[in-house]
Amino acid sequence: MKKKMVLCTKLPEDNRKEIEAYCDITEAGELKHGKGNVTEDLVRQECTGFELVVLGDEYASKETLEDWIQSGMKFIGVAKGTPVTVDNSILLKNNIPLSYTPGRNRVAVAEYTLGLMIALARKIALSYEGLRKGDHTGPVKENIYDVPKIKNVTFGPLDQHHPFSDYGIGFELYGKVLGLAGFGAIGKEVAKRAMAFGMKIYVYDPYVPHEVVEQFGAKYCSLDEMLGQSDMVSIHLPVLESTQNIVNKDWFDKMKPTAYVINTARAAVIDQKDFVEALTSKKIAGAAVDVYWQEPVPVNHPLLRMRNVLCTPHMAGLTSDVDGWSGKMMADEILAYLKGEERKYIWKRA
Repeated sequence: MKKKMVLCTKLPEDNRKEIEAYCDITEAGELKHGKGNVTEDLVRQECTGFELVVLGDEYASKETLEDWIQSGMKFIGVAKGTPVTVDNSILLKNNIPLSYTPGRNRVAVAEYTLGLMIALARKIALSYEGLRKGDHTGPVKENIYDVPKIKNVTFGPLDQHHPFSDYGIGFELYGKVLGLAGFGAIGKEVAKRAMAFGMKIYVYDPYVPHEVVEQFGAKYCSLDEMLGQSDMVSIHLPVLESTQNIVNKDWFDKMKPTAYVINTARAAVIDQKDFVEALTSKKIAGAAVDVYWQEPVPVNHPLLRMRNVLCTPHMAGLTSDVDGWSGKMMADEILAYLKGEERKYIWKRA
């Protein structure tokens, strides 16, 4: 007799077919209704009475999980890198392991992080915005295809009105020190790519052994050394009680005034007031942020008005490829459960 599974997130077709040999699958949640179109109450109703419950971005509180457990749930998976949408303390009390998909978007975030670094270093976003607004452009030309025969075409002369004078001259990543606060799946991927640019990597992560860091060609160091030596500091920390506001005035006081902060992790790890003050007072040179303390970010947030800050709307972790990686990992967890094998990805924090 087949088991009953309710599915709220997409799985690769070949994996789904294999799972269907063991399970009758019912679609629910965002897989059925679309992104952002479900409430927890709806998900609770749709997912009650199944042995296997597989979620994507849906929320499941204590009450919801208790309903599912009473109705026979024995497996639950959340296709997220950090499954904070589910109250795992209830699952731990009931000895029900929570499968998740760590590092599913590690490549997406790493590539985006490097993109932010390049954009900051070379003033790409700032100068793009300036040209779009009409800064440093020439007069209207009737026939734009009628151009003078000049071999060396430049934005000149190099005076106080030149783009370089307005936006500043950028710098190369080559030879610079990148400090990584956190060396998990994403931090490691960032290190690989930054090294390809010729950067030196300094890592601060007290939970990762020295030899693991050194295997990547990076330098394991103390927090003070990482902050004091880095030209850019990229944050890759989870939000835990111990990491709330950990990036604060003490950190900024130890950084170079020419250094930049990159945050594609979570805003909660940075003290908001200290961050704004450090950027306003030029204690640090600038920042690139993809995450905020409240989202959507309030239109009057000071970061949005700072020329030394590059802001993007929480885009680092999502690409057209991420669901495929996440679905494959979750499918492997489901199949391991169905076959009575050991699962690889179990979330252990309450």
